[in-house]
Amino acid sequence: MVEKSLWTRQVERNPEHSHWYVQRFKEMAAAGQDLHGEARFVDAMVGRSARILDAGCGPGRLGGELARRGHHVVGVDVDPVLIQEAQAEHPDATWLTQDLAELDLHGAGVREPFDVIVSAGNVMTFLAPSTRRLVLANLAGVLADDGRLVAGFGAGRGYEFDEFYTDARESGLALDLTLSTWDLRPFDPTSDFLVAILRRSVG
Repeated sequence: MVEKSLWTRQVERNPEHSHWYVQRFKEMAAAGQDLHGEARFVDAMVGRSARILDAGCGPGRLGGELARRGHHVVGVDVDPVLIQEAQAEHPDATWLTQDLAELDLHGAGVREPFDVIVSAGNVMTFLAPSTRRLVLANLAGVLADDGRLVAGFGAGRGYEFDEFYTDARESGLALDLTLSTWDLRPFDPTSDFLVAILRRSVG
């Protein structure tokens, strides 16, 4: 048994949190806000019909859009309320309730590796600190040989960027590129958000 994620602990404290989270994005969409910047970013990284894992998929906002664009999407999240919403709103993708620290895609019948894994929405900062390297190693293990992992999260949320780089390296991942936004602005020491693109290490 692994340590519970910070998201799970938050839901245990407030069982309505997941429903609030779903409604929040529905209201943002109704207000006309652009919710697909991450999807455009990932879509530009791959050819058509790519295999994409949405790691920490929430209610399917990102993975659902990538499925709409013609990719083969599997989404995983620890929260069954969010997975239920994803299944209802985005039936063209596969949605699984799993903890990323105990990822078992083979057991769910998903056996092919992924061209891209994306972990957006501050997912990395909701992991239990003791499981961070385990999660990154799990994700590295389901990447295709030439696949890439994209993680995006903000500063000041309990997971320092340098610590993430170290955890990634120790988990079999090499850093290819860092950006400060999903619209490709460069990363610098003052950046308060990180978009990191990584690949599996060789050797």
